[in-house]
Amino acid sequence: MFRVLLRLYLITIVTYSAAIFLIPKLVIQLFEHRYMDYNVEQSRGMQKLIVKQYLRAPVERWSQLTEQLSADFAPLKVQLLLRQDASYTPAEEQLLAHGKPVIRLGEWGWMEDISSPINEQFVVKLTIPPDPLDMNLLYWSMNVLIGAALLACLLVWLRPHWRDLERLKSTAAQLGRGNLAERTRIPASSNIGSLAAVFDTMADDVEQLLNQQRDLLNAVSHELRTPLTRLDFGLALALSDDLPQASRERLQGLVAHIRELDELVLELLSYSRLQNPAQSPERVDVVLDEFIDSVLGSVDDELENPEIVIDVALDCAVERFNLDPRLTARVLQNLLRNATRYCDKRIQVGVRVGPDGCEIWVDDDGIGIPLDQRERIFEPFYRLDRSRDRATGGFGLGLAISRRAMEAQGGTLVAQASPLGGARFCVWLPSIA
Repeated sequence: MFRVLLRLYLITIVTYSAAIFLIPKLVIQLFEHRYMDYNVEQSRGMQKLIVKQYLRAPVERWSQLTEQLSADFAPLKVQLLLRQDASYTPAEEQLLAHGKPVIRLGEWGWMEDISSPINEQFVVKLTIPPDPLDMNLLYWSMNVLIGAALLACLLVWLRPHWRDLERLKSTAAQLGRGNLAERTRIPASSNIGSLAAVFDTMADDVEQLLNQQRDLLNAVSHELRTPLTRLDFGLALALSDDLPQASRERLQGLVAHIRELDELVLELLSYSRLQNPAQSPERVDVVLDEFIDSVLGSVDDELENPEIVIDVALDCAVERFNLDPRLTARVLQNLLRNATRYCDKRIQVGVRVGPDGCEIWVDDDGIGIPLDQRERIFEPFYRLDRSRDRATGGFGLGLAISRRAMEAQGGTLVAQASPLGGARFCVWLPSIA
């Protein structure tokens, strides 16, 4: 709020200052003759009085008279000048020759000095002194008070706007975190009431669509599992009979396809559960080295290439860290399985714990991931190499599930380039105060 208030206040003050400086100059230039006439009319009596004083006195006493008038009209300054020594412009000389006074204007169109002809040789010049320091201070104090009044008005005007905008921002953040029931609850009388109403309507539509999508996904996934289980059981019974080799191979292929479908349904159910904000992660303190060993042990059993080497680098200031072991283990297993599919011979797992959180990364020495694809690979059902079959590329749900599992714990999962030459998947989990 203060940043917006400061910017708005600076724009107002700069505009106000520029207007005070420029507009009077422009108006004075446009109406210069009127300002001249006005000042002549205002000072006409004083001019005549001073000129009569000189005309009544002999020329020999004019110097003494000038000193006396300067003292009487102080702080105004009275000067007796010769026309040729006073540095008047030709236009001013012409005015003096016609017996008219010459006025020079200062700031705000006020008279700065006025010269009145006495005779063909002499003029008397009356100079208005600049304002004293205390008057200047009073003038600037008034401007400061005007600026403070503008600031107070802006603050009063901006506060309800900012309060409602902050509520709108908070609601948007809650919706982004999955709390779909959150609404702005901004009254229609607010200045952004119509915007808030449209936002709440949009939130209602989004909540309804996502709930329908989740319900449909759950229903389809659950309904698929029943016939798949029956088919698997029926094919297992069929395989228990004596069958020709060709028939047995065909049935075994069907069993593989059914189990692949069953694995896909399980992935869909896992992805759907992670979309449910009501299921909060269960974070507990785990011993990091034992946790990493257990994850590596579950992956070692699946290694098809015995030449693959998995290194572990631990840099932990503490022995334990608070995390959801089920979700985090699922993430690391997915990342390690991906690494074993696409690496050449080496995988490295790194763990670093600092005061802000825990960072875990999985490096491989494979072909890596193009820069423009490092975000798309986390989209559901997106597979980096569409020419690969599912035996290599999977269903395209593993990384999407992994990212959602990390976000459910308040963490992140990103893809980077690995120092080993392949891909690096970096997991970040914040500490819980």
